Amino acid sequence: MTAPLLQVEKLAKRYRLPRERLLARPPEVQALAGVSFTLQAGRSLGIVGESGSGKSTLARLVMALEPPTAGRVLLEGQDLHRLDAAALRRARAKLQMVFQDPYGSLDPRRTVLQTVAEPLAVLHGAGRAEQRERAIEALDAVGLRQADLQKVPHEFSGGQRQRIAIARALITRPQLIVADEPVSALDVSVQAQVLNLMQDLQDRFGVTYLFISHDLAVVDLVCDEVIVLQHGRVVEQGHPDELFQRPQHPYTRRLLAAVPGLHARART
Repeated sequence: MTAPLLQVEKLAKRYRLPRERLLARPPEVQALAGVSFTLQAGRSLGIVGESGSGKSTLARLVMALEPPTAGRVLLEGQDLHRLDAAALRRARAKLQMVFQDPYGSLDPRRTVLQTVAEPLAVLHGAGRAEQRERAIEALDAVGLRQADLQKVPHEFSGGQRQRIAIARALITRPQLIVADEPVSALDVSVQAQVLNLMQDLQDRFGVTYLFISHDLAVVDLVCDEVIVLQHGRVVEQGHPDELFQRPQHPYTRRLLAAVPGLHARART
């Protein structure tokens, strides 16, 4: 069996809160506590849980946007949090992120060309001609047109804006895309379009997804495996069919109870 693309080993993160009294020790909150998993190239892993379960903290640590309190994040065997600045910049070309809000994640003053090509310019130092050529390729991959390059975000619908965000993530030809609630801000019909697009892109380019979501129905549709987080800990893990039909942990059963279509499948 080939080595996994992503390995997360005993990942923990604590945050210090503001002092309650001047001389008191600052209180801490444990956002993640010993989370471990592996993700093979070309696969999709869903991370589910309620608000406050640690999902977005996990996404930030995998992207090396914050340091962990303990544990490791290995991409192709490299510990991202032990790389120097130059090596981390090179590694960042292999992983990109799609954020939740298709309205807030795009700068309203920048054209589509500037937005989509930015990672290519920052991470690869590509010239303008290469930026434009690769931006056209990325837009074509997500079903947008070359004529859209000079438009600005307010000229697009929410679903189209999320396609732009996905194009921006694709332009460096990454191996891993961390998608943090990528469809939760969209209407149900538009959600289906974006999810189908992400699956098509995986089939075409072999992209690996770490898919963060509170929506079990979405994860059931797109992921090969699911991890359930509660209070920063993994309480259950498995294939969606197995996990959602025969949930073992009471917390997973409670999550399923909020999704009638899935809960009907579960043997509780």
